[in-house]
Order: sequence, then C-alpha cells, then structure tokens
Amino acid sequence: MRIAGGVLPNRIALAPMTRSRAGEGGIATGLVAEYYTQRASAGLVITEGIQPSVVGQGYPFTPGLHSAEQVAAWRGVTDSVHAAGGRIFAQLMHAGRIGHPSLLPDGLVPVAPSAIAPEGQLFTAEGMQDFVTPHELTGAEVRATIADFADAARNAVEAGFDGVELHGANGYLIHQFLAPGSNRRTDEWGGTVENRIRFAVETVKAVAAAIGAERTGLRVSPGNPFNSISEPDPQPAYEALVQEIDGLGLAYLHVMEHGPDARETTLALRKQFSGPLVLNPATEGPTDHRALALVEDGTADLVAFGALFLANPDLPDRLRTEGPYNTPDPATFFGGDARGYTDYPAR
Repeated sequence: MRIAGGVLPNRIALAPMTRSRAGEGGIATGLVAEYYTQRASAGLVITEGIQPSVVGQGYPFTPGLHSAEQVAAWRGVTDSVHAAGGRIFAQLMHAGRIGHPSLLPDGLVPVAPSAIAPEGQLFTAEGMQDFVTPHELTGAEVRATIADFADAARNAVEAGFDGVELHGANGYLIHQFLAPGSNRRTDEWGGTVENRIRFAVETVKAVAAAIGAERTGLRVSPGNPFNSISEPDPQPAYEALVQEIDGLGLAYLHVMEHGPDARETTLALRKQFSGPLVLNPATEGPTDHRALALVEDGTADLVAFGALFLANPDLPDRLRTEGPYNTPDPATFFGGDARGYTDYPAR
C-alpha cells in the first residue's frame, strides 16, 4: 500500500510513544536518531509527540518543531531513517492543559478550550506537581494555535519528514476540544458536536493546505478517559469529524482503541473513512503477531505497535516468526540515557 506517495514494505507501524530523551531546547539528539533508525524496518515510523509551539510542551525533555535549531536536529534523524530505508512521520502534539508552568518560559501557563484543570498530577523537573487551571484560549488565540500547527508541519517537511500526524487523542489539546468534559465553551468552538469538532477539522485543513493532504494524518482515541477526559457518548462526534475530513484525501486515520467496547466505533469509522486506517488495537494481553489478523480481515490497513516495538527494534522480523520477543521495561520508558532506549537487542 502507499502512504505519502511511497510504497510501504509492510503493514506494521511504530506507534508514537513519548520517551523524554530530547536535549536542551527540545533538540532531537544523536541518540534519538539511533532509536528511530533501529526501528526503520517498520512500514511507517511515527515519532513521539513533538510540540508545535513553546506553550504546547507538556512534559520534560520532549522535542519541538518550532525553532530553526530543532528543525536542523530533526534533519539528522530523518536522514538517518531514510538511509536505512524507512519512512517517518512527525507526530505534532500540543499538550494543552496537560502541562505545568514550571515547564514553560516567560510566565506562560498551559492553555485549553476551557479553564478546567485536569485531575491528578504530572512529573516535572521538580518532581510530581498538581495540574493547574489552564488559560482559556480566546477566539483569536484558537486561530493562532491552528496556525502554529501549520507552521510546525512546514517545519517538519523542511526537516525531511515524509508527513505529519496530528495528535487528536489521549487527552491532549485537540482531544480536549472534542470532549464535552473539557470543552465547556459557548462560542463557535464548543457546545454542539459541530462546534466541538471544529478545532480538529480546521487544524487538519490548515495542515493539509500547508504541506498537502497526502502528507497529513490524524490520530484519535474515541472514549479514552486518559488525562481526565470525559466523553460519555463519543461515536457521534467522531463520525461527524471523519465525515468532515474524509474528502480531503488524507494520508491516513489512526485510531487508538480503549477498552473492549471500542471495536464498534473503530468499525464505524473504518466504514466511513475512505483512506488508509492505522489501528492501535485494544488487546487482552500484549499486542503481538496475533494483531496482524486485523489487517488480514480488513479491519485495518496497518497495525501500530507500541511497547513491543519499544523493546524489539527488529519487530517486523520477530512478528514474521511469532517471536521470541524482548520484554519491555517500564522503569526506563521515560527519560534517562541509552538504557531501555537503544540497548534492546535485535536478533
């Protein structure tokens, strides 16, 4: 199959996973390049979430795509992945209210569709801290944020990425607009389904106009409560969203399932979306070779693997032989050095 004009060698995607190994200033280092190059045998590599603006950062040591230095650093990553025969999309992730002022410069605070703090705490350089009440974006700031995504997409292409994936899942900014629990607005950006999907639709359209729809993907996770999201009846909103973007000719729609009842929504979106569907499936145990049956039965066009790909840099080869697999170590998922990052052995 083809994505962004290229023929994929297999139907296996590296799922986007925050690893928090960026250098000072949100720079992708040589270690980051090594990590993605090790996994270049994927049909499609999707990076960790990359903030499209300064205020979009939600965690320590995450990379950006909003400065010339960041663009130049990512060029080292994409050149290395391409030299290894891979194809790589940058995931653009604005964390929205999932963040903390200590992560941001110049007195900035996290932003969101509504001034509603998420429940819980997050990890910062000063340890675990409570989430704060975010700044509610004005109408003009909403438009400026959409423009930030488009600018970051242009930067991604300049950095050599084959395309970008907009992170509309897991409780980050686009998802915050979609979900009624975090979006209590009464203007054109909130309230009705039509208004709640508007930010996602307008962001997809802006990025597609900036770099081409064939280089633009969108990730969603209907009904996923992660990061204090409340979506009691998600399917109508996601069907309306897909209806609005389907005619653009996007690179793909990426669905991350949550829970045993998610498949019904996935199949509804699959039926509605005319382009490739990437699926990060909900499974009872680890997502392994058994998930490839979802390609064979037509549920998805690609299957995205997360933790198993993290621990097995040669995962496509191991899937062909149904293992054996290295075991992921959660203690080294976030932050640190090469340990638990680039030192998992290939066969």
